[in-house]
Amino acid sequence: MITVGIDVGSISAKAALIRDGTLIGTKVMLTGYNARNAGKKIFADLLMDLGIGRDAVDRIVATGYGRHSVDVADMAVTEITCHAVGAHFQDPAVRCVIDIGGQDSKAIVMDAAGRVKDFAMNDKCAAGTGRFLEVMARALEVDLDAFGRMSLQADRPAAISSLCTVFAESEVISLIARGECRENIIAGIHASIASRVIAMANRVGITEPVMMTGGVAKNIGVVRALEKKSGHAIHVFAHAQVNGAIGAARIAAGIS
Repeated sequence: MITVGIDVGSISAKAALIRDGTLIGTKVMLTGYNARNAGKKIFADLLMDLGIGRDAVDRIVATGYGRHSVDVADMAVTEITCHAVGAHFQDPAVRCVIDIGGQDSKAIVMDAAGRVKDFAMNDKCAAGTGRFLEVMARALEVDLDAFGRMSLQADRPAAISSLCTVFAESEVISLIARGECRENIIAGIHASIASRVIAMANRVGITEPVMMTGGVAKNIGVVRALEKKSGHAIHVFAHAQVNGAIGAARIAAGIS
């Protein structure tokens, strides 16, 4: 059986293809302004990359904020469920998922079968998300891909007290004006994100092992800040960014 999961997020669209229980391939692209087109394109591009025809795909499940725009999907499933299933597929030992996406963050507690026991979600404010990091990168005139490495070089993380993106950006601009080095400012930004995300995760209870998913998982500075704030080791797997799509593909295999 061949199944595909399509996760259309606010910043990026992800797709994963599973054949007979094995992950065969994944793809990531920018969502752009049209979520419907992003869903169609990433599906077509993934099949082209893998040399698989549309008729060979048995079922498709969509997830993410744009899940209801994916016309090719057989059904849409909430990203909370998909992230839990995807994490269980990648490592059945995982009991907690911290997902930081483009415009929201989530903490999910799972049972031994990968079923959701409880979750908390911040989708009302961009602070502590990928969008927040993008704003800060522009203010600092630093490539976002360099944020993680640079923050690890900090000797004294700057104090950033605001949890609002707009006010936090003003704090960063003030720190720049005072001559604070970029490394310390970036480390302070990561510490601010960690404080917000871990406060949310503590509402549902962090249970080890902990997996981090979402595009921000590629930022080692955020991962280390989350570990320091939570006191827990946080595992990042190779397919962290496409975890939701992997979960959607797994769910697709169980549709009757």
